[in-house]
Formats: sequence, C-alpha cells, structure tokens
Amino acid sequence: MQHALNTVAVVGAGLVGSGWALVFARGGASVRLFDASESIRAGALARLRTMLEDMRGAGLVEAVEPVLARITVCATLAEAVGDADYIQESVLERVEVKQAACADIDAAMRDDAIVGSSSSGIPASAFTAGLPKRGRFLVAHPVNPPHLVPLVELVPAPWTDPAIIPALRAAMEGWGQAPIEVKGEIEGFILNRLQGALLNEAWALYEAGLASAADIDRTVSQGLGLRWAFMGPFETIDLNAPGGIADYSARLAPLYHNIALSRRDPKPWSQEAIRSAEAELRETLPADRLQARTDWRNRRLMALVAHLRAQPK
Repeated sequence: MQHALNTVAVVGAGLVGSGWALVFARGGASVRLFDASESIRAGALARLRTMLEDMRGAGLVEAVEPVLARITVCATLAEAVGDADYIQESVLERVEVKQAACADIDAAMRDDAIVGSSSSGIPASAFTAGLPKRGRFLVAHPVNPPHLVPLVELVPAPWTDPAIIPALRAAMEGWGQAPIEVKGEIEGFILNRLQGALLNEAWALYEAGLASAADIDRTVSQGLGLRWAFMGPFETIDLNAPGGIADYSARLAPLYHNIALSRRDPKPWSQEAIRSAEAELRETLPADRLQARTDWRNRRLMALVAHLRAQPK
C-alpha cells in the first residue's frame, strides 16, 4: 500500500486529541485540528504552545514555533478531514458518540484516507459497522498523554483493509510512536487488559486490608515499575533466573498458578473500598491539586522519556 500520510486531521481537541496533534506536528506532518466545542477550538493553540514549551524545557523538541506552525485549527469537521491522508478520531469514549463522529468523518473524508480511533477499549466494529468506507477504519489507541508515552495499539475491525496496518505502523514509527498490532478484536485490547490485571489485584489486596493504597503504589513505583520503564514482563522474567525464561517458569510458575486460583471468583471493585481509597488519596492530594499533580506527572514523564532517548539501544 503506497500511501504517504503527510496531512493529518485530529477530530477532538481534548487531552488526548491535543497530544496527538503534537505527535503528528512534531513528526513533520501538517495537522488540521477540529473540536465541536467552539471554546475548546478557541483555546487550542494556546494550550498546545504551553505543552510545547514544557517539552522544549525537557529537551523533547528543539523549538516551539516550527511545530506549532504545522497545526491549523479548523472551524468545521469537513474542513479538517476533507484533504487528510490520515484522521485520528479522539471524541468521547461512548459508542453512540463515536458512531456519530465516525459517520460524519466517513461522509467528509477521501476514499483512500485512513481513520484511526483513540478508543481505549471499544472495538472499531462497534461503531463503524454501517459506514460506507468502514474498511478504512481501525482503532489506534494511544496511552495518555500520547505526545509523551509512545505506545499505540493498532486494532483492526474484521473488515479493515489488511494493507492499512503495515502502512499505519510504519507511519507511527516515523512520527516517533511505538505501535503494536493487536491481531483480533478483544475488549480492552492489550494495554488495558494488562493494566486491569494489576488493578484488580491491587484492589483485592487493598480491600483485604493487606496494605495501604500508598504502599501498593510504592510497590509498583519503587519496584516493578522501575524495570517496566524499559522492559516488558517476558524480558523481565527472562533476566530474573540464571537459565532465562524457561528456568524462571520452572521455579515460579506453580506460585503464579496458585495466585491465579486464589482469584477465581473476582469481585467488582466495591464502593466501600473505592470510598476508602478516595479518602486516603485525598488526604495527601486534595482534589483542587489534581491538575497540578497531573502537570507534575507530565514533567516527570518528559524527564524519563528524555533519559530513555539518551540511552544506547
């Protein structure tokens, strides 16, 4: 499939859509940004400038103006997507909202354009089934914020043109992202299923009174997460036994099997546990400081990304 993705439209200019706009513009694409909210459109370039200033401070972009100059805020969806080679849909995570947005995109896009949805768990087949150009749609799920965390899950619907995946994967690599292919539709895809397994166990341990929320968080931030910042679970265990992954499995597979058996009747996160965790977290982080802490998180992510980029491959 010979399809250069030089002009990109982003539909939805919230947190995820804004991050995507920076990904594409930083990668050299001409970006056309649209949001149905006039107030969001009006403030988009100022928000993007602030984000870019932070990135420049962390050494993740050399200059703000050349990146910002590649982004145009459009007054209508048709203006944004009409000439686009690639369209990133980033509207609210609800089936009916995505159905409506994708129908509008389908009507305004070129026949050969590609449309990726930022859906974090809803498969593309749930909101593209009735579209005339449904073969051009798939999920391209980022991690928030996408301009700092490079993973992108590419998940085709059963009718997605198979030539799209390698073309979009190569384009994402060129834009500085780290794409993976999910080889079939599954609820939650890969990232949220892995995250969900950890979250479900964290809640079960917390509800059982075995550790505080802060200490469970510390177990990840000061333990598992340090390795996971640069290697995944298979490589982690491959390096954690003298004989590699087979040796590790021989030693510890029975333990993990017993742990799995102990959770054979999973329960929903209880409202009592959620209230308790909320109270604990708000003691150390009042609600009016959540945005400041999010900004702190993003600065830490920038520093980590800059460090990882500086390391030998």
